[in-house]
Amino acid sequence: MVRVRFAPSPTGNLHIGGGRTALFNWLYARTKQGKFILRIEDTDKLRSKQEFVDEILNSLKWLGFDWDEIYYQSQHFETYHEFARKLLKKGKAYTERSLERDGEAIIFKVIPQKIKTNDLIRGEIEFDSQVIKDQVLIKSDGTPTYNFACVIDDVASDITHVIRGDDHISNTPKQVLLYEALGFKLPQFAHLPLIMGMEGGRLSKRTGATAISDYRAMGYLPQALVNYLLLLSWAPGENRERIDINEAIKLFDLSNINKTSATFDLKKLGWMNNQYLKDEDSEKLTDQIIPLLVEKKYIGEENFDKKYITSLVKLFQPRLSLVNDFPDWADFFFVDEVTIAPKAKEKYLNKDFSREFALFIERLDGLKSFDVVSIEEEFRSLVSGLGIEAKDLIHPIRVALTGKTVGPGLFEVVYYLGRERAKKRLRRFIK
Repeated sequence: MVRVRFAPSPTGNLHIGGGRTALFNWLYARTKQGKFILRIEDTDKLRSKQEFVDEILNSLKWLGFDWDEIYYQSQHFETYHEFARKLLKKGKAYTERSLERDGEAIIFKVIPQKIKTNDLIRGEIEFDSQVIKDQVLIKSDGTPTYNFACVIDDVASDITHVIRGDDHISNTPKQVLLYEALGFKLPQFAHLPLIMGMEGGRLSKRTGATAISDYRAMGYLPQALVNYLLLLSWAPGENRERIDINEAIKLFDLSNINKTSATFDLKKLGWMNNQYLKDEDSEKLTDQIIPLLVEKKYIGEENFDKKYITSLVKLFQPRLSLVNDFPDWADFFFVDEVTIAPKAKEKYLNKDFSREFALFIERLDGLKSFDVVSIEEEFRSLVSGLGIEAKDLIHPIRVALTGKTVGPGLFEVVYYLGRERAKKRLRRFIK
């Protein structure tokens, strides 16, 4: 049975690179009906923190990566010491007393040799152990080193495939030597290409190296983020970009992963998020948006009309790139006085519209049925009678009502503002 592992260190939050590694491990396990093991590498007692463990677990759950088993390295210190002592007895390791602290380190003897591994993504890779110095297994403070603990845990968990970023390639020969010295069967290795920023070079915070929890807080949907991560070094074929995770499970294979570095494009991620937001259930989307409106004090924690808010969400949904855009884009529905951007006022309210606005108010007052269709009919009739183009009045009215130059359809805006609020805002500009 295929058994893979994702092994984050709780010395920081789960970032995009780790998220993609977790995805490809989880996906491969599900594709092969295998097991996805989560291993928390918390041997660094000073830097490992519970808050980071919680953040990593919550982020994986949010992305939908359920694990079959979970291990904590800190619970297996005695196991590491036991195997280190075995290497000592075989003469494959030696001790060295620390001059700085009271304790002995256990160090593995590296024998010069050629090491070959068949990487499932990169093909055959050859290493020369002459460039590798003797490897510390157990530090003088009793803590196991990364490579040693990694090998012991992979063996103990029956890991069949080690899928990780290619920044770990340099660790592979060191680990192969330990597998062989202990008489363990090697797993199959697969090293994922790095994710680069748009300008080349490694990801920075400015180019997307942000925690998964930050993307969640910014208003990305998990299914959109997962779909985008999938496209970083893998493609479903037929020039498709959007793919459901359940379909990806049927198509995914490690041999189809691209060897070249992937480029992280925030604009492309925004486009992907918009695609998913368009199709998201409006009620579910409203549930995500309500806390944002409460935080802005646009609505009370309990005293609000959810049906009305859902209607507004539907208005903006086709254009949203982030869930968090909504409070800023729709603020004019929740405030008494709108703030008009100076440039919008200069461009569209640069002359006296008293007559036109007053006539439109009259038309609104005369409506027996206040609905979107009737509002539009009266508006069209008005501009026809005035002998002007619709756009000559649509833009000034929009700015007067919303303070913005873009937004949902004007007639929907008037309808959801309501007759009285729309009239009140127009009267501000009647001399």
